[in-house]
Amino acid sequence: MTPSDSESLLERAYLEAVERVDDLDELRARILDAAYEQFCRMGIRRSTMEDVARRAKVSRITVYRRFTTKDALVEHVVRREFRRYFDRFLVDIEQAGTAADRVVLGFVSSLRAIRGNPLIGGLIAVEPDLVVPSMINDGGQTLAIVRQFVAGQLRREQHAGHVPGDLDIELVAELMVRVSASFLAIPSQIVDLDDDAQLAAVARRFLVPMLTPPAG
Repeated sequence: MTPSDSESLLERAYLEAVERVDDLDELRARILDAAYEQFCRMGIRRSTMEDVARRAKVSRITVYRRFTTKDALVEHVVRREFRRYFDRFLVDIEQAGTAADRVVLGFVSSLRAIRGNPLIGGLIAVEPDLVVPSMINDGGQTLAIVRQFVAGQLRREQHAGHVPGDLDIELVAELMVRVSASFLAIPSQIVDLDDDAQLAAVARRFLVPMLTPPAG
C-alpha cells in the first residue's frame, strides 16, 4: 500500500469520516463487515480476497466487482472505522462543560478510541508499516487535515468566547495534533497510554495551557 503524492490512506479516511459517507449498498456493507472481521483476526498481509469472500459467503468475483483490488478494500474498511471513530469523538467531547475539559477529554478519547480499535489499533501495534508511513510520509497532508479539524473545533470555542480572541488557533491545533500523533506512532516508556487518568493529567498540564496566549 503506497500513498499517492496528494493524499494518504489516513487522509482519505478522515475526509470520508467527516463527510459522513454512508454505505447504502447492503452487499457492499456485508463485504466490508467480513473484511473487517478477517483483517482483525488474521491481519491484512495474511488475508486474501478469497478469505474475505468466504467469510462474506459470496463469490470472489462479487468482491472484486465492489472492490477492484485488495488495497481498495483495505482503504474502505479503514475509512469506515475512522468514520465511526470521529462520530464517537464528537459525542465524547459534548460531555465536557468547558473548553479545557473538552481538550482533555478529546485527547484521552482520541488515543483510547484509535488504540482500542481492533483494526486500526491492531495495525498500529502489529503492522505499523501499513499505517504509520501514511501519517508521516505524505508531506504532512494527513496531519494538516486533522489539524484543520482541530482548528475548527478551537475556532468554535473562540467564537463562543470560551478561549481568547488572540489565540493562534492554527499553531495550537498543530501542536495538539503532533503530540497525539507521536503517542500513537511511537510507544512511550513514560506515559501509560492505557491509563486514562494519566493521559488526562498530561493533557491538563501541557495541552490546556496552550489555550491561553503568553503575555505580550
